Amino acid sequence: MSESPKPALRETPIPGLLVVDLDVRGDNRGWFKENWQREKMLPLGLPDFGPVQNNVSYNDEIGTTRGVHAEPWDKFVSVVHGKVFGAWVDLREGPSFGAVFTTEIDPYVAVFVPRGVGNAYQTLEPDTVYSYLVNDHWSPDAGAKYTFLNLADETAAIDWPIPLANAVLSDKDKQHPRLADVKPMAPRKTLVLGANGQLGRALRAQYPEAEFADRAALDVTAPDLDTARPWRDYGVIVNAAAYTAVDDAETDAGRRAAWAANATGVAALARIAAANGITLVHVSSDYVFDGTAAEHPEDEPFSPLGVYGQTKAAGDAIVATVPRHYIVRTSWVIGDGKNFVRTMASLAERGIAPSVVDDQVGRLSFTSDIAAGIRHLIESRAPFGTYNLTGAGEPVSWAEIAKRVFAATGHDPAAVTGVSTEEYFAGKQAAPRPLSSVLPIDKLAATGFTPRDHLLALDEYLANG
Repeated sequence: MSESPKPALRETPIPGLLVVDLDVRGDNRGWFKENWQREKMLPLGLPDFGPVQNNVSYNDEIGTTRGVHAEPWDKFVSVVHGKVFGAWVDLREGPSFGAVFTTEIDPYVAVFVPRGVGNAYQTLEPDTVYSYLVNDHWSPDAGAKYTFLNLADETAAIDWPIPLANAVLSDKDKQHPRLADVKPMAPRKTLVLGANGQLGRALRAQYPEAEFADRAALDVTAPDLDTARPWRDYGVIVNAAAYTAVDDAETDAGRRAAWAANATGVAALARIAAANGITLVHVSSDYVFDGTAAEHPEDEPFSPLGVYGQTKAAGDAIVATVPRHYIVRTSWVIGDGKNFVRTMASLAERGIAPSVVDDQVGRLSFTSDIAAGIRHLIESRAPFGTYNLTGAGEPVSWAEIAKRVFAATGHDPAAVTGVSTEEYFAGKQAAPRPLSSVLPIDKLAATGFTPRDHLLALDEYLANG
């Protein structure tokens, strides 16, 4: 057997189904190949699919035919001995449902089969052995999650080298449905944690098809979290849950609760995401910085002032180790629920003239924009990493926000008195605050998403009640 060229990748009409030309080296003694070599194959464009099981199939007769089976995991198929005719049919929900691709596989060729793409194989030589890596463990009940197509389906119209009438088939494969009766395999699910918070409610509008859980439904600090859900069924977890009582976090009880929710629970989620190939979206905070810089880019080293910020920084550091992650850093969050803007509007209606800090500067982050930005990052397949996601526009102080709320609700903005943070919290037990919460959003904009100007969004928010 002669040597083959270096590994190369070929795309197919089925999205995600990839043909790999392998590097096979031979001489008078036989041959050797690197069947799966992560450091070489990822740069080619193969996904880092994390195989956990290696299976081998042997067929002694020419014409032995298996399939069409769509499995709930990714699969990397290659031949050890002999030759196989492979046929693949996309059985996933979506516009490519029913697309067909065929090719021959020998020791020089492998195929990456994504979850939900049906695969079938027909041996072309005796004593054929083919091997496949999968990224989930087989179990006796795994077949319940398969999707099947009849090998003789007229719509797919696979041109079998050996007619099926002369092939070796199992009785089960003969009974599988035609394409018109196939229920497409649904995509992996999205799970949103923090279902009842301001951002959780906004995410419901962005992800009506997702599953939502509050702490009562899924406690991320529980010891049985690893088995609490069939995690391989999920493709994305959005962690919008957190301990956010900034001042209470400085107390003994609050400190323990903050670390449990913002660090220990996040570590458990990170472990599950990494082990199951899940994209973990984690919502972060401007409080991971001390606020001494005029603005805080994504790569600025952490410098939290208080317990809340320390726990959020710890969570960010943990999530950054997950292969598929987005850390979405926000500030001054406003949405459906109790928040600063609604408090100021209520004070204005009651004729109360508040004192509001005027030396803390930032931009409002509206939950509808955060939720839309999260969906954009996932669906656009933006590079994994950390993204600032706040409103756009000129930064202002909390006092300026309060004045704008008073004016927009028909009250005198002069009723708002600006005071320093030190004056406002004098004699009170309070956590330290960053004076600058300005998070530049250029990195996010480069992916094609720019949130609304936060002051114009504020006017719209007030106008809509």
